[in-house]
Amino acid sequence: MSEQEVLKDIHTLAKKIGRNVNLMEVCGTHTQAVARAGLKSLLPKNVHLTTGPGCPVCVTAQEDIDAIVSLALAGIPVATYGDMMRVPGSFGSLDQAREKGAQVFDIYSTEEALEIQKEYPDLVFFGLGFETTAPMSAFAIQKGLVIYPTHKLFLPAMKALLEIGELKIDGYICPGHVSAIIGSKPYEEMRVPQVITGFQPDDILVAIYMLLKQLAEDRADVENEYVRLVKEGGNPEALNQIFEVFEESDGNWRGFGTIPGSGLKIKEKYKAFDARLKYKDILDRVDFSKSRKPTACKCGEIIRGLKSPTDCPVFKKGCTPDKPIGPCMVSVEGACNVEYRYGK
Repeated sequence: MSEQEVLKDIHTLAKKIGRNVNLMEVCGTHTQAVARAGLKSLLPKNVHLTTGPGCPVCVTAQEDIDAIVSLALAGIPVATYGDMMRVPGSFGSLDQAREKGAQVFDIYSTEEALEIQKEYPDLVFFGLGFETTAPMSAFAIQKGLVIYPTHKLFLPAMKALLEIGELKIDGYICPGHVSAIIGSKPYEEMRVPQVITGFQPDDILVAIYMLLKQLAEDRADVENEYVRLVKEGGNPEALNQIFEVFEESDGNWRGFGTIPGSGLKIKEKYKAFDARLKYKDILDRVDFSKSRKPTACKCGEIIRGLKSPTDCPVFKKGCTPDKPIGPCMVSVEGACNVEYRYGK
């Protein structure tokens, strides 16, 4: 079926449904792909795409950013992925800490962090992301790297959005990367139309068609458009790697607060590599009350689908990719950054 045929069927189904339909893409890479291809402009007026909490940099809690910056300013060498370097915290960003003389390294992989550790034995890796990056952190811990872990399990956030009920979600465009690790079966716990899909424009259009077809037929199934990569059981080797080192815990998310069962904490047998424990004396002295003060940035509400980037009072007015006020403008997967680059 060609893209034009899929679009025609989308319009036919939308007319048949006859009401507003809110579909949420919960993956930051999908958000980028939708904007870059201008897909929203091709959809019927009653079909709305909303961005969810799929950007790992964006959902990292302010307290965790303030904690890692505090460690860097206290003289502990820190390494993390590039986008996280620029996220502003109550005590500045990691980039700004480096300007003050802190040993801070931006890296592309945990293997790089292990190499840096040879020169800086006290190095702490700021681990973030979902099931896609957690296996690499687990591997690095087994190799002796100390980590400040903020890894999160993705499905509890999707469930939380449905349970909170702030926004009516008629269907989920499920994340391809996470699904490659966890598989399609775990999504069956949620009684809402869901389609796992890839990242090409035609993948996403087919996913939208499949979701509308479910709604038109009054179904709530989990369907897998991304069969070329995602299997029902996911990637058992990667899952085993994660849960050899980590165990489920409560997770602290920007915009949500604590979501039960959504975090990954380091197991007792690997506690020597947990920066939260190793540097507890430093972290206990950090004033985290500053982390909880409200700001003009609306990233937390954008992550939950309640606001669009253009609803934020500082969007393009002081908050730009060059001078970000919040993480949604920092990451290339952040809704504000995407809107800034592709909004026109």
